[in-house]
Amino acid sequence: MSTACHGVRGFFSISAAAMTIVVTTAVVLLSGPQLAAGARVLINHAELRRRDIATAAGGGGGDGACATAVAPFGYPCEEHEVTTQDGYILGLQRIPRGRIGGVTGGGAAAARQPVLLQHGVLVDGMTWLLGSPEESLPYILADQGFDVWIANNRGTRWSSRHVSLDPKSRSYWNWSWDDIVVNDMPAIVDYVCSHTGQKPHYVGHSMGTLVALAAFSEGRMVDKLKSAALLSPVAYLSHITTPIGVVLAKAFAGELISDLLGIAEFNPASPQVSNLVRTFCRKPGMNCYDLLTSFTAADIFLKYEPQPTSTKTLIHLAQTVRDGVLTKYDYVMPDANVARYGQADPPAYDMAVIPAWFPLFLSYGGRDSLSDPADVALLLDDLRRRGHAGDRLTVQYLPQLAHADFVIGVCAKDLVYNDVISFFRIRMGFNQ
Repeated sequence: MSTACHGVRGFFSISAAAMTIVVTTAVVLLSGPQLAAGARVLINHAELRRRDIATAAGGGGGDGACATAVAPFGYPCEEHEVTTQDGYILGLQRIPRGRIGGVTGGGAAAARQPVLLQHGVLVDGMTWLLGSPEESLPYILADQGFDVWIANNRGTRWSSRHVSLDPKSRSYWNWSWDDIVVNDMPAIVDYVCSHTGQKPHYVGHSMGTLVALAAFSEGRMVDKLKSAALLSPVAYLSHITTPIGVVLAKAFAGELISDLLGIAEFNPASPQVSNLVRTFCRKPGMNCYDLLTSFTAADIFLKYEPQPTSTKTLIHLAQTVRDGVLTKYDYVMPDANVARYGQADPPAYDMAVIPAWFPLFLSYGGRDSLSDPADVALLLDDLRRRGHAGDRLTVQYLPQLAHADFVIGVCAKDLVYNDVISFFRIRMGFNQ
């Protein structure tokens, strides 16, 4: 298929400070803004809207994502909060229906099928809303009659509070993505179920697929979701050969780990992280400017700055790259692992034990060097070994797509989202 549907966005001159943000994000962004055959071009009003969003939301407060991103396009939007078992207060945005006069603009939200969207690392739920209503999945789903819920990971702009911990404290940031699996996702799913009276469908991208797969492998949430659509699924990372993957493993699981452990909050815009990246980039043989070849959508994330996460989460991801196996966080010292897990090595997440009856839709790209096709093949082998097949496992391979095309690519609606919606409707008992 021709790549004419991809926009072309050239590189531009950026300041040293902006370069630091770009390089830092490139080093760690598994949800990475990596686009095939050039980055996406949004229509003019969306470009203007994105600048407004970044400005309005930049202080970390403001009126919330609904007021800054959704309402200006004419969609109803609600701000919700969920408190996790360990005290983190998470923001959720809800688009209960489409625009008046849209495809399915009327009707009561109670009768609509809920869908929960989960983003990747170093971004938040706003990543689903950066485009126009004709291109962005939340708006498309709302206009197709779905009740849309957008999650935001702990520590990000809309989920930066705790019942007792100060977000500036080390204790607040003492978590890895294991804690999202155990605490955040069950709390969010329970909240959506209780407010809608229905089991939602789930859509995850990149690390949003990783935490879902890990949860499913432990039997979490499979009885509270109707199905899951996993875009650029991540479970294994052993085939990453791009500079992003190599630098990720070296920087976070290698000699700099002691330095990183001194930074509990990993914020790409902070002086501590900037200094760390500069130090790493001065090492012999490391030309961080080369990373930009894997970061073609840098301008999008410079206008909407990357969101913070815990350093522990990035170390955990790096362990997966380095070790080639998906496990819980490795505390390295056997005694520490024994104290945490009762064994010297961290327990593995076994993809093969995900219940075969749970419907999965997996979509991955041939030009995705983060969710590499070879690693996706390992995941599919695990799923099929347990008996996932037939209408319980739908697999879509798109050779022309790269990692971020699944969220911000101009062709995502035609190539991906229409099939996701069809998958959901079949689960709802509708014929196409």
